[in-house]
Amino acid sequence: MGAEEERPPSPRAAEPAKLRLRRELGLASSVSLIAGCMIGAGIFMNPQHVLYHMGSPGGSLVIWAACGLLATLGALSYAELGTLITESGGDYVYILRTFGALPAFLVIYVSTLLVRPAGIAAMSLTFAEYVVAPFYPSCSSMPVVLVKCVAAACILILALANCRSVRLATGLMNLCTVAKVLALLVIIGGGFWVLVRGSAGDTLQNAFADTTQQLGSISIAFYQGLWSFNGWNNLNLVTEELRNSKESDPGRLGLAGAPLGGSLHLRVSKRSVFQWEPSVLRRCQGGAYARYPVHGPRPVSHPFPSSDVHRGSGSDHDHPWKLQQHCQLLQARGKVLLLLLGLWGFVLWMIHGTTISCLLYLKVKKKDLPRSYKVPIIIPVIVLLASIYLILAPIIDQPQMEFLYVFLFMLSGIVVYFPIIYFRYRPRLLQEATVQIQLFLEVAPTMKNVD
Repeated sequence: MGAEEERPPSPRAAEPAKLRLRRELGLASSVSLIAGCMIGAGIFMNPQHVLYHMGSPGGSLVIWAACGLLATLGALSYAELGTLITESGGDYVYILRTFGALPAFLVIYVSTLLVRPAGIAAMSLTFAEYVVAPFYPSCSSMPVVLVKCVAAACILILALANCRSVRLATGLMNLCTVAKVLALLVIIGGGFWVLVRGSAGDTLQNAFADTTQQLGSISIAFYQGLWSFNGWNNLNLVTEELRNSKESDPGRLGLAGAPLGGSLHLRVSKRSVFQWEPSVLRRCQGGAYARYPVHGPRPVSHPFPSSDVHRGSGSDHDHPWKLQQHCQLLQARGKVLLLLLGLWGFVLWMIHGTTISCLLYLKVKKKDLPRSYKVPIIIPVIVLLASIYLILAPIIDQPQMEFLYVFLFMLSGIVVYFPIIYFRYRPRLLQEATVQIQLFLEVAPTMKNVD
């Protein structure tokens, strides 16, 4: 027998295996992601605060409707961006591909250390208050340590589910979304019953009494309402996990979830402000203490689609290694104060405004880029003008040093950018720590998964 001929290894076999994200998000999970993120802690937490800053039930409902309209227009704008740039990362990737590395790094710098941890911490604290509140008399002080421990446990459970598998995370997300929608439908039904009985007659007759005229208070009310609507752009963070990102682009799927979340928000807010006197809702500033008799305890939770903004930045080497570990657990304290001051919305709408500027730039300068969906240019212009108003109005009407602190914090990212990103300085100790954390958590960087 002759010696068998040795076959040269195929090029495919010689290539090292590449780690990519699995495309496991279908239509139902995608819509559930948007609706589930929008229908969260905010709708149970913020009707009281919107009413407090607007001064009247009618004024607060106008704010809620305007927030829903702005979220829908924002989703329309992000729809076109999702067809132009089919990468995970959301705002970061859009700014990176349009304006370059420095502004994109500032976005991920602020998102990692401030915006995302603040949102996750606030939602987990709200969940913890609802869990603990039934065991204590209404409007009495709950143990702060207990609330924080429950909030930390909530974050850990969701993080573990998200790390375990995409299917487990999406299954939990779908289950929570269905539960929250059913709970809100019960609340809405109770509100309609109150209106039918005529119990809200006096409130309806004086719906717009004492409405504030201050631009700063109106903008803070917008911040509170928009935080409840936040999540309409979260599918843009996980574009590379969609089963068919070309036919089911993130923006269009976002439009399916945004109206669902917006309509439920408006109806629940109407039930809240018309069933209860404004003085009752404003009396308790203790979050769940005022919310408990209105809504009852409603646990809210969803996985972390925001993790893909960090993964997207890390894959482009524009994310410092020491910032790649999430900060939510370390910051599960005091972030509700940040939200109440409006600083969270101030930062977030600076980011949204910059992203919308990317779309306007691409529509004017890159008209020939292939896109499967185009939004009328007036829509991103309206969103950009709204962003400018939300940024400047509280500063002009009610200037606070906190806004300056936040702006300086954003600029401090420049000091981090040049040595670590521009000059590629990697401290040996930091690299070793990153490797050990990756081994312990069994995580690794992934390749781009772009069609």
